[in-house]
Amino acid sequence: MSKSNPDHVRIGLALGGGAARGWAHIGIIQALEDMGLRPDVIAGCSIGSIVGAAQAAGNLQRLKEWVLSLRRRDVATFFDIGWGNKGLIDTERLQKFLHEHVVDQDTVIESLDMRYGSVATDLGNGREIWFTEGPVMRSIMTSIALPGLFAPVRYNNRWLVDGGLVNPVPVSLCHALGAEVVIAVNLNADILGKHLNLRKDDIAASSGFMDGILGTIKSYSANFFPGSREESPPGMLDVLASTVNITQDRITRSRMAGDPPDVLIEPHLAHIGLLEFHRAEEAIAEGRDCIRRMQPAIEYTMEHAVRISGKMLEQP
Repeated sequence: MSKSNPDHVRIGLALGGGAARGWAHIGIIQALEDMGLRPDVIAGCSIGSIVGAAQAAGNLQRLKEWVLSLRRRDVATFFDIGWGNKGLIDTERLQKFLHEHVVDQDTVIESLDMRYGSVATDLGNGREIWFTEGPVMRSIMTSIALPGLFAPVRYNNRWLVDGGLVNPVPVSLCHALGAEVVIAVNLNADILGKHLNLRKDDIAASSGFMDGILGTIKSYSANFFPGSREESPPGMLDVLASTVNITQDRITRSRMAGDPPDVLIEPHLAHIGLLEFHRAEEAIAEGRDCIRRMQPAIEYTMEHAVRISGKMLEQP
């Protein structure tokens, strides 16, 4: 197997959305590099746009070091609880984090070391919006704007929200940016219903850093839905997580049926909650492990792509 990408085979990474599970993308990218495979193209959706931008800007290691330092109390500081239309996330604090650990505020996509793009959704008509030029920060903020957590982003007289509503794993954008072999990462393959199957004690523990934020809401909701422990409806956070999971799973299946990747990576991340960003170490480790499990398929795909091109692999 070659220790560098054959010049004639352009590798694309389609990094899917999945909130806190997205730190697995870091382990996936680094494990691929250990195999000698560095992407020429990165297309990201939601959290995939953050990790993809960090890689394209040469700042992936900086991002990794920061997310590994996160603790529950650190994650809680990004939430801005109050009434109004701002969403639950403090976007000013988030943009400061992105500026420090992902990409400089003024960096434009055209200046990055590799082809990069992100996906957002036009809230007015449901159309898919691609960002392949212009400020990287804008491309990220529109792609991650999950309704309810973030306020929509205004751009070109449109309100834009999370790209996961239309294209959770942007294989099509990878192809459009020139990728010949696409490795896609679906973070949500094994999580449907997992939040609803947990005991309530487990759910409370898994959402520990949100206790201060959602504890009061849950206590009030219990008064509106009296009954036994087994009969009580799922909590607000669990319903939100499961709704997002169902939506993205169905859309992902539909999109990839029409535009399949050459290799599909599906890490096992059901144990990590939607907002458990402090569990980066586990997510990154599973990303690496997933690539090790898939290594034979990845190597076969690359060799097949080179054979089709009619050229020989460079020997080690």
